[in-house]
Amino acid sequence: MNSLPANLFEWENHLSALREMLRGATLGRGRLALVSGAVASGKTTLLNTFAEQAIENGALLLEATGSRAEKDLPFGIVRKIFDNGAMPADVRSEVIALLDGNALESTAAGRMHVMSQISSALLRMVDDRTLVVLVDDVHSGDDQSLQFLLHLARRVRQAKVLIVLTESPRLRQEQFTFHAELLRQPKCVRMRLHMLTESGVAEALSGSLSATVAARLAPECHRISGGNPLLLRALLEDWRTVGEHGEAQQRPTPGEAFAHAVLGCLHRGEPEVLQIARGVAVLGDARSPRLLGQLLDLSVTTVQQGVQDLHQCAILEHNGFRDDVARTAVLDATPTADRAALHARAARLLHTDGASALDVARQLVAVRQDAERWTVPVLREAAEFALVEEELEFALRCLEHAHHACAPGPERTALKARLVSIAWRIGPAAAESHLPELTEAAEQGRLAPRDVAPITSYLAWSGRLDGAADAVAALARSAAPGDDPAMTAAIAASAQWLTMLSPPLRDRLPTVGAGITAAAAGAPRDMADLAHAHAAATMSAALTEGQADRAVIEAERVLQRYHLSDSTLQPLVVALLALVLAGRLDLALSWCERLQGECSARRVPTWQALLSAVRAEIALRQGDLQVAAHQARTAMSRISVQGWGVGIGLLLSTLIQAETGMGHYDEAMALLEQPLPGELFQTLPGLFYLRARGRCHLATGRYHAALGDFTAAGELMDIWRMDIPLLSPWRLDAAETWLALGDPKRARALAEEQLRLGPDDARLRGALLVVLARTDELKRRVPRLKEAVEILESGDDRVQLAIALGELGRAYRSLGDFNRGRVFVRKAWHVAKTCGADPLCRELMPRHAEAGELAAAAAQPGQGTETQREVEALTEAEVRIAVLAAHGNTNREIASKLFVTVSTVEQHLTRIYRKLNVKRRRDLPAKLSDSSLTGTV
Repeated sequence: MNSLPANLFEWENHLSALREMLRGATLGRGRLALVSGAVASGKTTLLNTFAEQAIENGALLLEATGSRAEKDLPFGIVRKIFDNGAMPADVRSEVIALLDGNALESTAAGRMHVMSQISSALLRMVDDRTLVVLVDDVHSGDDQSLQFLLHLARRVRQAKVLIVLTESPRLRQEQFTFHAELLRQPKCVRMRLHMLTESGVAEALSGSLSATVAARLAPECHRISGGNPLLLRALLEDWRTVGEHGEAQQRPTPGEAFAHAVLGCLHRGEPEVLQIARGVAVLGDARSPRLLGQLLDLSVTTVQQGVQDLHQCAILEHNGFRDDVARTAVLDATPTADRAALHARAARLLHTDGASALDVARQLVAVRQDAERWTVPVLREAAEFALVEEELEFALRCLEHAHHACAPGPERTALKARLVSIAWRIGPAAAESHLPELTEAAEQGRLAPRDVAPITSYLAWSGRLDGAADAVAALARSAAPGDDPAMTAAIAASAQWLTMLSPPLRDRLPTVGAGITAAAAGAPRDMADLAHAHAAATMSAALTEGQADRAVIEAERVLQRYHLSDSTLQPLVVALLALVLAGRLDLALSWCERLQGECSARRVPTWQALLSAVRAEIALRQGDLQVAAHQARTAMSRISVQGWGVGIGLLLSTLIQAETGMGHYDEAMALLEQPLPGELFQTLPGLFYLRARGRCHLATGRYHAALGDFTAAGELMDIWRMDIPLLSPWRLDAAETWLALGDPKRARALAEEQLRLGPDDARLRGALLVVLARTDELKRRVPRLKEAVEILESGDDRVQLAIALGELGRAYRSLGDFNRGRVFVRKAWHVAKTCGADPLCRELMPRHAEAGELAAAAAQPGQGTETQREVEALTEAEVRIAVLAAHGNTNREIASKLFVTVSTVEQHLTRIYRKLNVKRRRDLPAKLSDSSLTGTV
């Protein structure tokens, strides 16, 4: 498809009309055709096609093209007409002599005499041949040539001459007379070319593509090109470049060729059209000719005419560019200095005109030069509006420009603080470069009270613990109690936050103690510092023995009181973790999913990442290893590893333990290779990481390495004066390691010590009882394991429950009770399987004949085993209740799920126990957990 005409049906009609006019001219009936159309509408293609046909018919063809660059050259087009190889040499010499003669400098009558002589020379050649004169873009011709063409048109009525001219729809003022006189000629035919319709585009494409592909591409091609043949040809070129590996699978997308074609259209139009196109590209649309005229120093009339031209050649549609590629091409082709000047002028004009802050800011951020002072409040307001529209990068650029334009002082510091909070949404790494300036501002007392707590938390997150502590200490030294209650409250909140995250900093903040905390009480407080203080106190309660209930209450207050925002995200996450540590995984899960729902449809990668990390930790503690790994991987994909700061300790801890529990040891070991912040082991997340690394070493047989990690965690907590098992049950972990090393005595000592110290956490107590049972003599092992199972059945940790059930099954088997032992081992296997704990499943799977029996039962649940025959004796209602009971549901939960009374559940269970020959819930056959039976529930 080397060229594309305009609407094909229309184009064929015009070409047919020209051929008919040629036949008439051959018979001595001179003709004149005036073809008009927008830039790139196909006028030149029509002229060239007709020229070839005229030559084939034996006509003498004389051609010329008007040029704006030559419009001041007298008789420029006429010279081109006679400077033609087909012109007889004697005629050409005669005409050139006339054009070069002194007659051109004489009066109008003299020039008319010369034109008469030239036209007579032309007409002498038509005795034997038909003469065809083609002039493309006649609207760009010089005045003398236009007068000659008009003079010639008046003389060809009875001659074998056909004149075909093409012109733009919009004429200059001085061309109106020429145009009107042409149309007055009796043999003049006017033709108009329009852009391709959608069906015309499909027909044009079908010339080089299959009909199916052409029909599929036509709508989108027409939308992008507007039917402009030049743009359509370029769009097809871009499509072919992209779609080399399967054209039917690619959508037409404008690219480099399309951008060049747009610029080509603009340069072929009137001079002011390119200027107007640049103005429209800067403003974004052409809805206000007045504003566009002021921007370009053009009259409203000129602007309106130029905009009309841009619509006619399909560059614009509804006062805007059809495609952003076209707008970008125009902007990129504008000289840098001119573009900056246009944006700066547009910003001021829009601001004066009362435009929105966003519209003004879009111009300001496009200017690569110093902004003026008046722009600062406009840019700040625009940044906040941009946040509502989820345009984070644009909001950042607004604040960066405002910060650059603002004079040093509190306002500039506040701008930087706001900039950091928005950058943190995208990713903490994006805020890194701004933190040194804020650290210095804090140390010099230039932070506003509302910014102290958030900036402190950002500094601590990034690992700048010393900088954060020094900044808070400096603020405390410079703030006299009572002088600024808001600042006093902010300092107290920041100190609480830092000591919560990094206990060693407790001694780095000697001036932030009871005095300042008391002074802050009752002071007017900003939402940010209040949230940080409240969350820190909640975590402190969660880590204090005997205050778990209070921690839960306070955590829910934090989650209910503060909405999700830049300054409250970290406090809300801490409140969720407090619920986790307090053992209320149900509440933590509910709140976490609610917060995830709030930000799921928003562009806030950091918020989503932190909430996914918490969700992963909840799943891990519930024993749902696959969900834990998935959520942790999701969190890691939201923001870069470098952006996680000291928070990487919690994230890696969860992911390493999940991968280890699933038996993905290579993945877990690879995670241990991740670089860590040097300050990590001065923070609570460092304790989580030490435990996860130790558990990975323990699972892979590196017992001494594991023991080193567990004891290191214990030593840290001892130094910090906070030996809290909820943070890291290092004694439990070390006891398991000593068992693996074959030293049950040391294992028992550590487990008993931990039991004495507390706290009364079901998950921890159940795990400790299992460890102690493994060190007990056989006859004392079963009672302790039964207690462990009962405790863990009421909790959330299904992996630990599977471990306890498996140990209980082994204990029964060791005592010779093989049937009961097999039941508990099977139940343990099913629980471990639902958790995704494959290594535990392999450990629990019975060997030899028992393994074969279990595999057969799992593969064919309806055949063979005595247990299956017993199960088949149950009614459908009893099966439903038995399955739910075997899964650990309470009677009340079963009643709620099946919409029956608790009494009905109890009656059914009595019959179930009798039919299956069991005495209690945990003795229900493990086969009741099979998916083949649970499908009925």
